[in-house]
Amino acid sequence: MISRRQYLQLAPLAVGLGWWGNQAWGGAQIEEPLADSVRTALSSAVANSAPPVPEFPDTAARLAYLRWLGAMSGRLRKRTAEWLERKEFLQTVWYESRRAGLDPGLVLGLIQVESNFRKFAVSSVGARGYMQVMPFWARLIGDGDSSRLFHMQTNLRFGCVILRHYLDRERGDLFMALGRYNGSRGRPEYPNAVLGAGKIWKFNDPHAVEPARP
Repeated sequence: MISRRQYLQLAPLAVGLGWWGNQAWGGAQIEEPLADSVRTALSSAVANSAPPVPEFPDTAARLAYLRWLGAMSGRLRKRTAEWLERKEFLQTVWYESRRAGLDPGLVLGLIQVESNFRKFAVSSVGARGYMQVMPFWARLIGDGDSSRLFHMQTNLRFGCVILRHYLDRERGDLFMALGRYNGSRGRPEYPNAVLGAGKIWKFNDPHAVEPARP
C-alpha cells in the first residue's frame, strides 16, 4: 500500500491514466471556530432538503443541461454501469454545485480524487462519502447525525457548501481553497490533482451560442 505522500506525488500521472485505486484520501478538513453569522449561513445552506430537480428558464437552457448530462454519463459509465444511478448522481452534482456557485466539472474532479466515486468511502481520518466530508461538520452546521453523510444529496450538499465557504474565505483563490478543503493549505499536490481531474470532466458544449458582441 502506498503512502499518502507517494499517492499525491503520483496524482498527476494517475489523472492521466484514469486510475485512482481503491483508497479514499479524504480531506482532513480542520475544525475551526466559526462566527455565529457564518455558522448560521452555512446551516441555512445545508438545511433545505428540496430534491435536486433541475429548473430551466427556457428550452435552450434545458437542452444545454441534457447535452451535459449525456456527455458526463458517457464518461462515468465505466464507474457506474446503471443509467438511472448515473442520472441521479449527475443530476444531484449539477444541482448542488450550481446552487453553491461552483463548476460541476470541478466538483466531479474533486469527487474523483477524494473517493473515486464511492458513496460509502471512509478515509483513514474518518472523512465520509463522495466528497469525503469530516463528521464534525454535521455537528457544526447540520443536525449532528454524521451517518447522514453517506446519503448522496446530503454529502454532495455539505461538500459543495464547505468548498464554497473555503473559497469565500480565500477570497476566490481556488488553489488555496482546495488546499484548505484537504487540510493541506499551501501545498500544491492536492489542488493540482483536483484541477487535473477537473479537466477530464470539463464540458465544452459544441452547440453553445456565443453572446452577441456589442
